[in-house]
Amino acid sequence: MLEKIKKDFNTMTWVLIPVAVAINVVMGQIVVLLKLPVYLDSIGTVLVGALCGPWAGALTGAMSNIIWGLAIDPNAFPWWPVAFMIGYMSGRMANWGFFKSWWKVVVTGFVVALTAAIVSTPIGVYLYGGITASGSSFITAYLLQTGQGMISAVLSTNFLVEPVDKITTAMLAFAIVQGLSKRFVARFPRPENVEGEAGGQMQLYIAVGVVFLLVLFAAFMLRNILGG
Repeated sequence: MLEKIKKDFNTMTWVLIPVAVAINVVMGQIVVLLKLPVYLDSIGTVLVGALCGPWAGALTGAMSNIIWGLAIDPNAFPWWPVAFMIGYMSGRMANWGFFKSWWKVVVTGFVVALTAAIVSTPIGVYLYGGITASGSSFITAYLLQTGQGMISAVLSTNFLVEPVDKITTAMLAFAIVQGLSKRFVARFPRPENVEGEAGGQMQLYIAVGVVFLLVLFAAFMLRNILGG
């Protein structure tokens, strides 16, 4: 077990983790300030998970929320177990070959989303009463007004928002990897996780296109909720 954990960490891992944490915190804070119905605070976590492995991804996720919570927004701190599991599952999916083409990355995002939804629901319900600083709380509030119970409303919100967010996040991380040179990627612990299948350049274009469509969907969803 210890050897598997140690495999995730080399010099490049320790160089990438602070960069990934900064990406997570900056993107997450922007989303909170704009009240967007997504999170986008795990791009760096998924990136580390894919390139370095599940334990490095888990550490990145946990550190991101702990640092974010202690330095900027205390509301970010309690979510570190969710971020830990996002990083771990991202790395696991990459180890299993699900970070090599755009459609496999969609599957990765969906699996990570289900994990995040399950882990985050108790935190959202018992610590925040279902209403957090995220824009997704607009959806929860709407569902509560329709008569749904607290747990049902929070869980429904998570299963609606998380797939959009995590597939977008995974696609953005995938696009970053596609833009890196093979020589540079080879310096990380698990370069085999991201060895692309045929049509590398086209994979990048498709990833960007999927992200664009998901962003449009999120904007449409928020508009309908606020308008309704």
